[in-house]
Amino acid sequence: MLSTNVNAKKSLFSPEASRVLGNTGWLMADRICRMGLGLGIGVWLARYLGPAEFGILSFATSFVAMFGTFTSLGLDGLVVRNITLSHASAPETLGTAFVLRLLGSVIALVLVIATCHFVTEIDRTTSVMVSVLSVGLLFQVFDVIDSYFQSQVQSKFTVLAKNLAFLIAALAKALLIFFRKPVWTFAIAQVLEMALGAMGLLLAYRLTGGRLSVWRARRARGIELLAQSWPIILSGVAITVYMRIDMIMLKLMQGDTAVGIYATATRVSEVWYFVPMAIVSSVTPALIRCKDDLNTYYRRLGRLFSFMSLLAIVVGSGIALCSHWIIHVLFGETYINAAPVLAIHIWASIFVFMGVAQAPWDTSENLFKLALYRTLSGALSNVVLNLVLIPKYSAMGAAIATVLSYAISAVIANAFHARTRPIFKLQMRAMLLMDLWHPATASR
Repeated sequence: MLSTNVNAKKSLFSPEASRVLGNTGWLMADRICRMGLGLGIGVWLARYLGPAEFGILSFATSFVAMFGTFTSLGLDGLVVRNITLSHASAPETLGTAFVLRLLGSVIALVLVIATCHFVTEIDRTTSVMVSVLSVGLLFQVFDVIDSYFQSQVQSKFTVLAKNLAFLIAALAKALLIFFRKPVWTFAIAQVLEMALGAMGLLLAYRLTGGRLSVWRARRARGIELLAQSWPIILSGVAITVYMRIDMIMLKLMQGDTAVGIYATATRVSEVWYFVPMAIVSSVTPALIRCKDDLNTYYRRLGRLFSFMSLLAIVVGSGIALCSHWIIHVLFGETYINAAPVLAIHIWASIFVFMGVAQAPWDTSENLFKLALYRTLSGALSNVVLNLVLIPKYSAMGAAIATVLSYAISAVIANAFHARTRPIFKLQMRAMLLMDLWHPATASR
């Protein structure tokens, strides 16, 4: 009996499980810190700027973020997968990915400035802020180092580097508020965080024995990566569209104040999205390695989906019930119209959590094209729904459109193709939390 217990403990705390749990812990600590301090600074900033100017800052951030996909070129998951499967290829994979991301960042910068110039509804203040924020795209090139740390289940180094940058930027924002500086200065603070984060990643990579001098960019590897990533690039564009287009359409159709109200609600709602990302980034290498054992593979996927569903239901119920109190306490009566928006928008988390949980499966099965079609359906439905609902319901309409489009993209679209139908079944089981107690198998 004693022997059995000892063996059970050894199995429970295997080296791989310990590394995954430790990595997830670091990512959770990172996001909790960001959630707490970031929300605090965000609340202070929203109160200081007021709905209209907070709407301007939120619009500029969303506008630049729409082009951010071109800085990653969909390479993050591929870099993690390739280095996980073949560590010897790391210098070539990292070097090639770095050059590709640099080219993508330059393209993104040009597209941001050019598009902003041709949108006549954008005022001069907003245009300046967009231009400043677009410079930050160049620093995201160094996130390739983060992909390396993920492949080694060593995200603590990314956490330390980016958290330090975040803390310095938060202090800078606090000082800007204290000295009552204009709205455009907060765009500079955001770029400062990106620059410091890049420097921190470089330092962490150096201190852990990494050397940029051994990186090698190969044309053949670049073609290979782009051949695999182009569906991810388009999928990333679609994801960014249906995550950011609501604020852009709100500004063009309802004005800055509507954007400020909506941004306030989404700041509370989306702060929880770090949970699935932290968990999935840690379990992805383990899922990829057990792909050959289908029963273990689907059992882990089923539990992952069910756990995500449980988290989303718990978070969604609590936020929806307390939405009026949350907005009143955090942002004050000026933003009270954001309460019903929050009560609706928070339910998008169920489908966001499901979509994030599916990402490792899409990667290991090489189904990037199908992922692209799903996200395109979500982006298209979001634009159409926004066109119909925003004129009638303003920020509330944008929230409803977001929830419905996320449901279409992350879950419903899986039912329409034979390859993704098993995932659709797992997602349905997850909503009933079935696989937490009765794990799915390859036969289901």
